[in-house]
Amino acid sequence: MHNIQSPRTDDNAIEQEIQAKGKTAPRVTPAEIEANIASEHYFTAADGVDGHNIAVLRASEPTAPLEVAPMSDDPDLGKTGMAPLRLLTFCVLVLGNGFTVTGESACASPENFDAEIGRKIARQNAVNKIWPLMGYALKQQLHDVA
Repeated sequence: MHNIQSPRTDDNAIEQEIQAKGKTAPRVTPAEIEANIASEHYFTAADGVDGHNIAVLRASEPTAPLEVAPMSDDPDLGKTGMAPLRLLTFCVLVLGNGFTVTGESACASPENFDAEIGRKIARQNAVNKIWPLMGYALKQQLHDVA
């Protein structure tokens, strides 16, 4: 059996290949993508439910302390409870112009869940949504000067 290594396909590897081949036409680069990210925010679906419950509590009792009823008492969670919601990680990237993109990472096996890995995957999925947006903006700029 032959063990052939797959070529790197991450954004920086592709950018290096473009440069190595002497391509100089306007393009969106990984550095431009990163420079366009103004802030990044991470949370799990469980965090979102907790935040929603706090908001509901605040709306019904504005002076009440910020304590939320135990999640196991929430009838909307059904038989599964909070466990599956702790395995779904979201990343929200705010771009320089205020536009937002989201990415997510869902873990099928609770035993494999790792918050840091979940955040990395969710972030990469969000970054993947920036490429077409910035590509469109670049194409529009090129069109406008033509």
